[in-house]
Amino acid sequence: MTNWTITNMDRLTADGFVVTVHWTASQTDGDYTAVPIYSTVSFTEQPGQTLIPYDELTQAQVVEWVKASLGEEGVAAVDLALANNIAAQKNPPVAAGVPW
Repeated sequence: MTNWTITNMDRLTADGFVVTVHWTASQTDGDYTAVPIYSTVSFTEQPGQTLIPYDELTQAQVVEWVKASLGEEGVAAVDLALANNIAAQKNPPVAAGVPW
């Protein structure tokens, strides 16, 4: 299961509108942890848009914004990249060493 975390947000000081969300996604499977994915999502204020006061935002709510911005295919791509990283750790495609 992918763990989504909001690490920072940039907002307009005039009204608190969030313009950029910084996020990470990670997965752990037993002793294996995927290299986290970090990215950002930008938002543009739309006329007539209802704003949630900045101090009332929750991480769960903002994660949903990020996922909605990425779309189902984007979220699936993040999940797959993390799962593939763990699979490569469990069964490395390349090994180093000498036979003696």
